[in-house]
Amino acid sequence: MEIKHYPPIEIQTILEKGTAVQNEDFLIMQDNILGVFDGATSLNGQKFGQERTGGAIASQTAGAVFKKNHFPLNQLACQANDAIMKQMLSNGVDTSRKENLWCTSAAVVRLKDQSLEWIQSGDAVIILIYEDGTHRVLVDREDHDHETLTLWKKLVRTHLPETEKPRGFLPINHQAAPQQVIDLMRGKLAGQIRKVRSGMNITYGVLNGEKAAETFLNQGEESLDRVAHVLIFTDGLSIPQPEPEPHKDFTDLVKTYLNLGLEGLKQMIRSQEGKDPHCLICPRFKCHDDIAAIAVQF
Repeated sequence: MEIKHYPPIEIQTILEKGTAVQNEDFLIMQDNILGVFDGATSLNGQKFGQERTGGAIASQTAGAVFKKNHFPLNQLACQANDAIMKQMLSNGVDTSRKENLWCTSAAVVRLKDQSLEWIQSGDAVIILIYEDGTHRVLVDREDHDHETLTLWKKLVRTHLPETEKPRGFLPINHQAAPQQVIDLMRGKLAGQIRKVRSGMNITYGVLNGEKAAETFLNQGEESLDRVAHVLIFTDGLSIPQPEPEPHKDFTDLVKTYLNLGLEGLKQMIRSQEGKDPHCLICPRFKCHDDIAAIAVQF
């Protein structure tokens, strides 16, 4: 769909399923509004009509509200949050327990002639890249999965110490690590994952139907003066890192995007992930995560 804007802009998008059976990411382009959504299903793994996960329903529900494009973004975010709650109730979800709630991260922008209205929740990212190659992340947030990924790294070193290397990937003979060992390590993470999920809209924000989600919305309006690119993406576009950090550094991601474009960046990430299929060198939740990404070039 063509975005009406002056001066003219070029838009590239990616919406790609990861390792899981279902794509829980969602992407919208509606007139001058652009956004990405990263859904997460409940911890009980329940599925609903047509075998859809709660995460997929949450991201699509939120995206459908934003596509209406008829209110300020913060009002649309609140409406999207309410719509997720209505969907859960209509599907018989026990919303009194956080672990049952569906949720979605969101990063949405509305392009204007001289400025950019934006809103963000969860771990979706908006980056402004300037004409001189410098960049600014609009929300410098602490990664709420840092503690979990650090524990995963510790478990790898405990159970598979021969894989511990400061750089590089597993040698070929270790890429088929014993599945029972991997399952054991993932089992040890179950309590930690429940702990993080219980912190929704207490220690970090997501759209999950709770009224408290509104207080965790990050929003603003930015001048487009000297802005050459805007990147909007879910965390599936993150470059794998051997050591988890509390705050993500997007310097390499921006450089790779400027050198290779959005598709080239994605292919580089997928290639690196494929060399570490069990997530033993670069801790993450699955080999390939879903990706929703938008690159705007002025």
